[in-house]
Amino acid sequence: MDLTTADESGIIKYRNEKLKDFGEKNVQYIGEIDIDKFKDISNDIATNEVIITDERIKHIQERHPKDYERFSKYIPQIIKDPDYIIEANKPKTAVILKNIVEDDKHFQLIIRLKTSDEPAEYKNSIITFLRIYKKDWDRIIKNKKVLYKKE
Repeated sequence: MDLTTADESGIIKYRNEKLKDFGEKNVQYIGEIDIDKFKDISNDIATNEVIITDERIKHIQERHPKDYERFSKYIPQIIKDPDYIIEANKPKTAVILKNIVEDDKHFQLIIRLKTSDEPAEYKNSIITFLRIYKKDWDRIIKNKKVLYKKE
């Protein structure tokens, strides 16, 4: 399989249409988003599939030490069932907030969404992921534009 590296937006480009069969280890399939929950960011989201690149994992490990190793098991749950989707500073990008009740931990995940005006081989891609404290959670919800709130 022929893979290229992620561009600065964090979206990986690959030439094989079999999403779950990457062959090489520089991208990982994470799960799927519910496109309807992200419609306020774009009405033109072209796929529900989400990936993360090794480069983004390294970024998370460097900027948020031990968060990826300790909490990455929650990422599929966070993207599938967000508590909040917050407007991000960049286009086609969303901030996802999720409280994991059993551990009472709060998480922030930033995802870049793939729209139909981009190459077909692009997928929704995780930009960063970190544990946040309750005060930061409250501040984000209070000061940023909430696009989706779980009922």
